Amino acid sequence: MAKSIESIKKVIRNRDFRNVSSNFFYLLILNVTNFLLPVITFPYLVSRLGVEKFGLLAFVTSIISYLLIFTDYGFNLSATRQISVYRNDKKKINEIVSAVYIIKLLLVAVSVIVLLILVLSVSKFREYSLIYFFTFGTVIGQSLFPIWFFQGIEKMRFISILNIVSKLLFTACVFIFVKNEHDFFLVPVFNSFGYITIGIISVAVLFKSYHIRLQKTSWETIIFYLKDGWHLFISNISVTLYTTAVITILGFYTSNTIVGYYSIADKIIQIIRGMLTPLSQALFPFLVKEAQTDKNRVLRINRKLLTYGSLLFAPLCVAIYMLAPQIIFLIFKKENIEPIMVLRIFAVIPFLIFLANIFALFTMIVFNKNRQYSRIIISAGLLNIILSFVFIPKFHHIGAAFCVLFIELYVTARYIYYTHKNGMRLL
Repeated sequence: MAKSIESIKKVIRNRDFRNVSSNFFYLLILNVTNFLLPVITFPYLVSRLGVEKFGLLAFVTSIISYLLIFTDYGFNLSATRQISVYRNDKKKINEIVSAVYIIKLLLVAVSVIVLLILVLSVSKFREYSLIYFFTFGTVIGQSLFPIWFFQGIEKMRFISILNIVSKLLFTACVFIFVKNEHDFFLVPVFNSFGYITIGIISVAVLFKSYHIRLQKTSWETIIFYLKDGWHLFISNISVTLYTTAVITILGFYTSNTIVGYYSIADKIIQIIRGMLTPLSQALFPFLVKEAQTDKNRVLRINRKLLTYGSLLFAPLCVAIYMLAPQIIFLIFKKENIEPIMVLRIFAVIPFLIFLANIFALFTMIVFNKNRQYSRIIISAGLLNIILSFVFIPKFHHIGAAFCVLFIELYVTARYIYYTHKNGMRLL
């Protein structure tokens, strides 16, 4: 007994344990906030804006999501890994930060041009052109926000506080100013303003508190970091093809109301999905560092996460399926079979996402199996596009839900198979 207590004390005194615990704590607070605030604002927006306008905003967000993925370029993982490895080399850190910001600036410029072309040439976009540009502010804000830097050095307190303040202000503005469906344009305005504000503040802290200096960067260096993030970039695009693309395709084949039904159920799953964010953001840089010296320790940690996480997420999925009518009633204040059906189809997805985090993010990407990870995701994205064009025109939101469920099952099975066959066994 005394021996066990002493070993527990030793773990607690370990600096790595304290860093991960601290980061996890702040990220947990952030994501509890991210969980609770949407739970409050989400039903309010549905009731004030109506399903049609809520569906419209979901469709616009799906379009801007492609530009978010494009400008992120996988740096939230590839740059995080680089910062984590070279955290004690100031010259290298300056090089990484400079290269990432130069690339992001170029990508944002390309994104503006792409959005202008879409708005001017596609009638469906032209009708609500201002909403697309209001929403585009999130792209600018995310490009400024160096979450990859703070994750890499395992200092998550600052960005957690910034995000919480931003979300609180957004929520307050929604309740104060959004009163009916005519105020729907204010939602992306407030959201973009929050993103841009915390982006500017975080950049100021990056330069002032961490003494980062932007430096002249050669094209060879820029190309190196483009190549380093390429497979993750392609993977992120492919993930979008089997998540966000479903809403986009649904929006072209159906009405904003149908998109709204689908998006309500999807939003509920995304809120639950946010429960995994503090774990992944806190553990990823730590596991990257550990993988440099002790592969087996990383696998042991992942096996424990797999065991304990399954005990949480499996019952949660059962609860979502059983309580779907009650959950939808809380949002609509009346029964509506359409979003209930979608939510029940989605019920198992949180557990599949948890498994994907363990087998893909914490194992394949941590051990730098980016190419193999990309191949799985690319195949999933292409498969989903084919399935979507087959099932969405005929079955609408129900077909879209089944497409997403099938693809989540597919990628999870592929992750498990690859790790099992390549010396990274977790089961």
